[in-house]
Amino acid sequence: MSNLSTFVKRVRDIMRNDAGINGDAQRIEQIAWMLFLKVYDAKEQDWEFNEDDYESIIPENCRWCNWATDDHSGSAMTGDALLNFVNNTLFPTLKTLVVTPETPIKKSIVRTTFEDANQYMKDGVLLRQVINIIDELDLTDTEESHAFGEIYESILRELQSAGSSGEFYTPRAVTDFMVQMIKPQIGEKMADFACGTGGFITSWLKALAPQIKTTEDQKAYSESIYGIEKKQFPYMLCVTNMLLHDIDIPQVYHDNSLQRDVLDYTESDRTDVILMNPPYGGSEKADIKSHFPDDLASSETADLFMSVIMYRLKKTGRAAVILPDGFLFGTDNAKINIKKKLISEFNLHTIIRMPSSVFSPYTSITTNILFFDKSKPTETTWFYRLDMPEGYKHFSKTKPMKVEHFAPAIEWWNDRKEINEDGFDKAKQFTAKQLTEELNYNLDQCGYPHEEEEILAPMDLIQRYQEERASLNAEIDRVLAEITEKLGGVQL
Repeated sequence: MSNLSTFVKRVRDIMRNDAGINGDAQRIEQIAWMLFLKVYDAKEQDWEFNEDDYESIIPENCRWCNWATDDHSGSAMTGDALLNFVNNTLFPTLKTLVVTPETPIKKSIVRTTFEDANQYMKDGVLLRQVINIIDELDLTDTEESHAFGEIYESILRELQSAGSSGEFYTPRAVTDFMVQMIKPQIGEKMADFACGTGGFITSWLKALAPQIKTTEDQKAYSESIYGIEKKQFPYMLCVTNMLLHDIDIPQVYHDNSLQRDVLDYTESDRTDVILMNPPYGGSEKADIKSHFPDDLASSETADLFMSVIMYRLKKTGRAAVILPDGFLFGTDNAKINIKKKLISEFNLHTIIRMPSSVFSPYTSITTNILFFDKSKPTETTWFYRLDMPEGYKHFSKTKPMKVEHFAPAIEWWNDRKEINEDGFDKAKQFTAKQLTEELNYNLDQCGYPHEEEEILAPMDLIQRYQEERASLNAEIDRVLAEITEKLGGVQL
């Protein structure tokens, strides 16, 4: 393809003229299923070359090379004929492919990718034009394939401004920083139980790649990732992402990590490293709580994922997890009990406080990165506040967070010391006893000075208010219970 940098613009310009495409989210979803089929077709060419008995799970008439590729002979489908084929043959066929427990992952992903996929375009001529642009990609060329990987990243970044789809994208600067601090090693397996489009997995693979020296290393690299994604659209994007990163058998599953009883996990379910940005502010079906012990059952998805993480981390494992402020200051029973388990059974060694607009425009809620491992109970916890870089009032789509903005945190990480600026703690170490007995599990330390806080968007403000009200009510209940006990059980 002559100019990869114009790929997204060319496709966008065509789709703007199609009456079936309504907004950025639909446009990206439309591109996504076509890209998946194009990338999968390139992979199948490799598998057919390398495996004597390879058979595609996709019927011949539905393989990209047999219906999408235009050989310029005038026989390529377009207009109503193309629309009819895509809507009434391609999609019904791929959604109902026969998959059994014996079906290899690299084949079964086709059905799981298309189970809930959508075809929005209504103009068959415009659809043909988009398909032709995508088909120009030469994914058999290593250099062009890698270059397209960068273009794919730009498509994923656009999710940040595509309505609610933004929840699937964690800024690459954040995932790269977390992976860098975790220090991946060949032979280890990492997991993300709400993997979205695969940002953490991609950063993990990028950091692990330079360590590949042998064929055994290559095999370990390919088997080093595990992902689960509940929503179909980001799942599709993630699988495509993995294929682009030469993971031919992506262990990424379309499932809900919260639908299994955490007490049923065995050693084989545990992993060396967990990297996550759990969904927060959302809610699950009422019966989801039944999969957790009563003291850990919460209505907040981030809390539930924290429990899953703790139950699925190996004895020698380590984790880096993004959580909102509400988890740090929350004093409702579930949050307190989760933090009790975290501090008493895990080594919560570092909490990095991040600026409020890191996830803008999706949310302005302030988030934090918790680093912990299962080497021992927590003895001390370091808190470090990462301030907004000079010249920035807040991050945005046009001025996103960059890896270099983490430089002060990395410098401090390697030479830890307490820092106080203008009377406010920027970095400080707390003992487990201070956090539990003196602060009653309030991990909201080294926060941003009030005058620097950004005004929250209305829905974020409501969420923050609800979290603070729940914590205040829990604190009142705790104090009343203590008074009641001192009065000999007299009800107040």
